[in-house]
Amino acid sequence: MVKVDQKAKSWGIFVAFNELSGIRNGYPEFEGEISEFEREYSKGDLEGLKDDPVVRAYRDFYWRIGIDPTKTRPAGEALRRRLIRDGKLPRISFVVDVGNMVSAKTLVPIGIYDRKKFVEEPVITISEGGEEFLGIGKKKVERVQPGVPIMLSGKAVMHIYPHRDSLLTSVDDKTTDVLVVCAGVPGVPESLVKQACDEVKDLLVKYGSAQVVKDTQIA
Repeated sequence: MVKVDQKAKSWGIFVAFNELSGIRNGYPEFEGEISEFEREYSKGDLEGLKDDPVVRAYRDFYWRIGIDPTKTRPAGEALRRRLIRDGKLPRISFVVDVGNMVSAKTLVPIGIYDRKKFVEEPVITISEGGEEFLGIGKKKVERVQPGVPIMLSGKAVMHIYPHRDSLLTSVDDKTTDVLVVCAGVPGVPESLVKQACDEVKDLLVKYGSAQVVKDTQIA
């Protein structure tokens, strides 16, 4: 269960989420699905992508939280741009690749977290300042500035909303149980964010034999 507190809701933040367990590696079967997706979506309009209303909504939110989206692009946009430019998405692991494919398709940022690496149910709130965050790919713990949207499990920062995940709760090759969180911001239809979470769930079930613990909900 993911909660969005009133401080975060006042920013227009909402999420769709679900939980799955018993996931196995879905390759090589999933390779056919992602390869077909790459063939279709690599033909997109790179120049016109910035005018997509979903891209614009996430860019506007980035400006609000002090991030220049022309330098640090929202996840879905960055993945779609990479696909159009290079013709392929990265291959990291089955679970991560499913999330990346759906994010590139819907343009919705998607976080997938190892359910066994946190205990307390996550809460999305606005930082007070000083919270510790160890980002994926980083070696040093950072201190979060005040007034930043974050997702907490107890005192641990799992996510800086909606663009950076923590190493502490990240999925790896041994991950079998996950929490999927799809990030909504003002101007993005709730139905699209829910669709993104449903598509991740359906692919993990289809190719990874996952069991649905909690079906998609909106918070």
